[in-house]
Amino acid sequence: MKASVAPAATRDELFEHSESGKLVNNLAQFGRALRRGGLPVGTGQVVDAVRAVVATGFSSREDFFWILQACFVSKREHAAVFAQIFRLYWRDPRFSERMMAMLLPIVHGTQQERRAEVATRRAADALLGERALPKIDNSGESENFEVGIDAAGTTAAVERLQAMDFEQMTGEEMKEATKIIASLTLDVLPIPSRRKRRSVRGRLPDWRATLRRAASLHGEVYECIHSNYRKRWPCLVALCDISGSMSVYSRTILRFLHAVANRKGAGWSKVHAFTFGTRLTNITRHLENRDADAALAAAGSESPDWDGGTRIGECLRSFNVNWSRRVMGQGALTLLISDGLDSGDSDMLDWEMRRLRLSSRRLIWINPLLRWEGFLPKARGTAIMLPHVDCFRSAHNIVSLSELAVALSRAGDAGEKNRLTAALRRESYNSAADNRFTA
Repeated sequence: MKASVAPAATRDELFEHSESGKLVNNLAQFGRALRRGGLPVGTGQVVDAVRAVVATGFSSREDFFWILQACFVSKREHAAVFAQIFRLYWRDPRFSERMMAMLLPIVHGTQQERRAEVATRRAADALLGERALPKIDNSGESENFEVGIDAAGTTAAVERLQAMDFEQMTGEEMKEATKIIASLTLDVLPIPSRRKRRSVRGRLPDWRATLRRAASLHGEVYECIHSNYRKRWPCLVALCDISGSMSVYSRTILRFLHAVANRKGAGWSKVHAFTFGTRLTNITRHLENRDADAALAAAGSESPDWDGGTRIGECLRSFNVNWSRRVMGQGALTLLISDGLDSGDSDMLDWEMRRLRLSSRRLIWINPLLRWEGFLPKARGTAIMLPHVDCFRSAHNIVSLSELAVALSRAGDAGEKNRLTAALRRESYNSAADNRFTA
């Protein structure tokens, strides 16, 4: 049974609790609940939480909440999930009842439908997913029952899943999302070519072939040979950021690229995939595996910098020097999947982005940070990379991945680039004006 948090406790009392194992066991179970809820919590963070509580002490529940949040939460997307699991785990009876009610199916016509928020559902899935849910009838008595209706595959559920952020999905929702992603297509239009090929239904007269045929027939022209322009299919080159801030989105987008690489008739001459964080890794041969899970597992084992830092400039330099001439031929289209949070040299990043743009037929930047409505390219890496791309789009849910195929079919599609470039110019102008005013 979990021990409730005392309203006031001294450091000595907390240290006694920690030595007896109660504090350590409760925080360990709390960390496992956070991990099931989708937060990247490890043993080291649990140890840090125990040491922080013992070292600082607390006099209220609010202090205890902020101490644990500082130890377990590293991204603002996880703050809402942490708050819900904290309230449910550390004995809030009213919240527990509301959580159970949100998980109950609607069986009475007079009862109003309740929609659980994303963080609430993830907390319920982490803490109450394995518990049997009671049925409450009109008399207030509860009894066990089995639900015989499954609405997981309804149109409304599918639409809600397609619009949901990958970062906010539970484990079951991510499984359903991967099935939808495996069915997505990324068709591409052929590139016009100057070469011709003979065709019975061709519209272009081939006079050379016609005269050669006439020469073999003593100068008599019996028919006019026609031809058409050949179709040339481009290559797709994907550079995927696998740093810590891109972990969830990278895995999902790599599944999408795996589906594109293994789909016949999509039009791509070849799909090349690279991952980068602190180093560049070629995972093209792993995507050829028909099993998506095996392909991602092999790619992850070959990328030691997964969930690490980001040095975009150095990785792009490695690609431009070692791989650009091998994979960028025949009008290749390049997908750059990154959040633009670079910790390397700015001048190198600017130069390598320029080289990558010149080598690509089109350079499309996919940035999950565009899911925020007020996103602005204030980060140094984002401001440097933005002018060199042709199209700037987001890929934070299934809908955005579907819209990517539409963007590839339109040559002039720029996505959000023009809007963000104008915002960046206004920001630079305002800062320059402020500097002149203060001077």
